Amino acid sequence: MPVVSLAKVVTSTAAAAGDFKVRIPFIYGKRLVSNRVSFGNSSRRSCIGHIVRSELQSSRVLGSVTDLAVDNSVENGHLPKGDSWAVHKFGGTCVGNSERIKDVADVVVKDDSERKLVVVSAMAKVTDMMYDLIHRAQSREDSYLSALDAVLEKHRATAVELLDGDELVRFLARLHDDINNLKAMLRAIYIAGHATESFSDFVVGHGELWSAQMLAAVVRKSGLDCTWMDARDVLVVIPTISNQVDPDFVESEKRLEKWFSQNSAKIIIATGFIASTPQNIPTTLKRDGSDFSAAIMGALFRSHQLTIWTDVDGVYSADPRKVSEAVVLKTLSYQEAWEMSYFGANVLHPRTIIPVMKYDIPIVIRNIFNLSAPGTMICQQIEDEDGYKLDAPVKGFATIDNLALVNVEGTGMAGVPGTASAIFSAVKEVGANVIMISQASSEHSVCFAVPEKEVKAVSEALNSRFRQALAGGRLSQIEIIPNCSILAAVGQKMASTPGVSATFFNALAKANINIRAIAQGCSEFNITVVVKREDCIRALRAVHSRFYLSRTTLAMGIIGPGLIGGTLLDQIRDQASVLKEEFKIDLRVIGITGSSKMLLSESGIDLSRWRELMKEEGETANMEKFTQYVKGNHFIPNSVMVDCTADADIASCYYDWLLRGLHVVTPNKKANSGPLDQYLKIRDLQRKSYTHYFYEATVGAGLPIISTLRGLLETGDKMLRIEGIFSGTLSYIFNNFVGTRSFSEVVAEAKQAGFTEPDPREDLSGTDVARKVTILARESGLKLDLESLPVQNLVPKPLQACASAEEFMEKLPQFDEELSKQRQEAEAAGEVLRYVGVVDAVEKKGTVELKRYKKDHPFAQLSGADNIIAFTTKRYKEQPLIVRGPGAGAQVTAGGIFSDILRLAFYLGAPS
Repeated sequence: MPVVSLAKVVTSTAAAAGDFKVRIPFIYGKRLVSNRVSFGNSSRRSCIGHIVRSELQSSRVLGSVTDLAVDNSVENGHLPKGDSWAVHKFGGTCVGNSERIKDVADVVVKDDSERKLVVVSAMAKVTDMMYDLIHRAQSREDSYLSALDAVLEKHRATAVELLDGDELVRFLARLHDDINNLKAMLRAIYIAGHATESFSDFVVGHGELWSAQMLAAVVRKSGLDCTWMDARDVLVVIPTISNQVDPDFVESEKRLEKWFSQNSAKIIIATGFIASTPQNIPTTLKRDGSDFSAAIMGALFRSHQLTIWTDVDGVYSADPRKVSEAVVLKTLSYQEAWEMSYFGANVLHPRTIIPVMKYDIPIVIRNIFNLSAPGTMICQQIEDEDGYKLDAPVKGFATIDNLALVNVEGTGMAGVPGTASAIFSAVKEVGANVIMISQASSEHSVCFAVPEKEVKAVSEALNSRFRQALAGGRLSQIEIIPNCSILAAVGQKMASTPGVSATFFNALAKANINIRAIAQGCSEFNITVVVKREDCIRALRAVHSRFYLSRTTLAMGIIGPGLIGGTLLDQIRDQASVLKEEFKIDLRVIGITGSSKMLLSESGIDLSRWRELMKEEGETANMEKFTQYVKGNHFIPNSVMVDCTADADIASCYYDWLLRGLHVVTPNKKANSGPLDQYLKIRDLQRKSYTHYFYEATVGAGLPIISTLRGLLETGDKMLRIEGIFSGTLSYIFNNFVGTRSFSEVVAEAKQAGFTEPDPREDLSGTDVARKVTILARESGLKLDLESLPVQNLVPKPLQACASAEEFMEKLPQFDEELSKQRQEAEAAGEVLRYVGVVDAVEKKGTVELKRYKKDHPFAQLSGADNIIAFTTKRYKEQPLIVRGPGAGAQVTAGGIFSDILRLAFYLGAPS
């Protein structure tokens, strides 16, 4: 069928329907054809006539429309402009049904502005329904008729619920008239098998016409002076080559003056989304066009404010679906809103801001479903009396997903004019949208981000354009990096605040996020980075937390919910609310695993019931699945594994955890006292990455032994000797091994009190102390192995092979004599026995043995299960630095682990 056929079919089809009155003669080929055209009221008649005329002219058909000339004369009358006008815009969700339309009318009525212009969208889903009508008709599906009936019924039923009397009769008459016109138009599209843009724009714009008429009628029921405006009679826009439109403000103001002179009212309900071309052909402002309509109207009326009503409380600092701590921003500058819109934030389309910005008209984003929320005001940047700009340097964060990076690099690019032009000309030819550009100052490479769905075409175009340069070596490669996302930080005050970039990148580094590309304009209104798609949400949460000081959230996996692990969980439970309120730290235990069962919860386990939940909902333990669950949580930027076991197999996982970006906190001594090469490998990885490895509780339970040692070394002190009582069990035993008491009696008492392991030989062997000495030696820079450390074993040799702890305890009294003799000799010399570990940094060796100390020595002054450690350094040579306190017990050990967890939180950005 020739391209002119759609216009011919429209006129012919409508003529057959018998409702055409305007004669439109036109030439088809060499034959003169005449048809009569009329669609409902004069406004519709004018629209249809201009569409047909446009289609005929675009098909090289000569024609004339006898009664559709536009009268450009403006009748006498004056449109008052300025602060007396308030402009409101209500989206499709706001007018989604009859009840919501009533709510909108109530808002309009209660606004105490002198004059009000209200821009409305079509009812929710109606625009999609109208596009679907066109799709069905041009696909020649008969179902377009039933779909059109559904559109009719939706609006008829809504009108019946809202209106009555003459208002209802008038609206339904117009509605049926419109539906008949649409039926004829869709029939023509059905026959032709295609729809031009003008025909489509005419069809889809009806939703706004109907919602505007219904809302105006509801407002009039309140007794107010209200009329409705078909924006196609006023708004004139000029189509551009980029499938957008530019407002023609001069012509629109002329038409507005004329319209108002004929339809003056205190309240005007105007259609959003639709407009006309300079040739009076109906068109639309494309998607998000209703906001644009409202902004243009605000500029035309010079209103004091534009309020855009939505279903959210305002503009958030980040997407609240991704960052639960996102806050509603009180104010945004025009530039900030513009930047956030560009980077995908659900604010406004960037073009919406342009018309009102010219006249300094503030935009307020409000929630129609929460009238108590003040919303967000978008205006010129606010300054205080001294001229200083207020608010935080970074206002918000936005992300764009499903992107790919294209990297064009080669030494032949440097200093060669036109290379960038050639690159982006090739990109333009395939119609790809460049989201971000980054170029090194050396000009060695240019990289840019495009939507992933367009990257194949871009790659082919660039390889074709630069085939010769690639073959000659002037370009080394055109690389495609898929699965990327953009994260942007936006804030007008960034330009005048030093250190914003440092804070931004530091937050990403601490969350173990790798950055693939960076861009920042000279205006400094935004910093843009490209990250892996899988890291995007974690990156967003990390930077948002850092700038907004929202809760620093840790996703925690607890391994070993036994005595120490269980006590830790109870301590976290008891302190959680204080940490949130006073320190902005949110510790979420999302996994607990023992040797047989594990419990997982993405939102966090209820620690008041964790023991019950382990029994009721626990699943079979699987360490790989557990690790992946803690690591794979995208909603919390920082994850930590807390190993509360003494298991060497668990300790062997530390390197892999750190490599995968998981922080590690542990009292488990096996990793730091195990094979030297593995220890050095872990420490090297920890130093090179931004993952943290804390193990304070490995040596002194809750005592600050490791941190004290590090503090001395990091401030330039030199370690000479570390000597201490490192075992709370052995401290208790030798503190009570006095008078006439036997050694076995004191060991039995310690076991009964819970100070020893189930098998006391584990304590008496000295292995635990030897591990602590090895750890401290390595922290001091010595490369000691546990196996090479001399250790005095307090378990008599004949009892080392006992089959059980019970057998050992039964036979231990037989060997009391030797230790009693040593005690008596020490007492005779005014000394006491103490089981100590020693790191000799000068001789580069360590020992674990039973030693004698004078009764005035600090080691002789202990009581209970206290530990004591003496640091002899270059600074503390004459008087060693002493650290003393409880060194054993579930409460103090769990407290030490807890302290490391909080230290990690402070490292990651929580206020200290």
